[in-house]
Amino acid sequence: MTTDTIEAPRSARPASRSSNLEKWGWIYMRASGVVLVVLVFGHLFINLLAAEGGIKAIDFAFVAGKWASPFWQVYDTLLLWLALIHGSNGMRTIVNDYVSKPLVRRVLLGALLVSAVVLLTLGTLVIYTFDPCPAGAPADLLPSICS
Repeated sequence: MTTDTIEAPRSARPASRSSNLEKWGWIYMRASGVVLVVLVFGHLFINLLAAEGGIKAIDFAFVAGKWASPFWQVYDTLLLWLALIHGSNGMRTIVNDYVSKPLVRRVLLGALLVSAVVLLTLGTLVIYTFDPCPAGAPADLLPSICS
């Protein structure tokens, strides 16, 4: 009776920092996905069903009224950050799985990182610096909600 040995699989590398990063990325995708489902359906319910007038009520004044409340600023910021990081992490996984050339992979991952940071920064700035009635603006350019 002979005993054959089975070769170790390729993935049986010693645990490294990158494998730990992959584990946390996997956990983040699951946790953010659950939170995003709640936030997205809450967003849809509030904006489409609970708002008086339904979808026709969503206009500049509706958004300006929502963003006047710190609650909705935080809610929309959380939705923006979770969705954008969730999507970027998914794209990172796709790039790592399907791009075999190291230089191309690095360029794509760098572009993904830059675009995510720019969009997060701009989106957050819009939410927190939004002013529907800026001082000194011509009256004919202001919305009807401004007096």
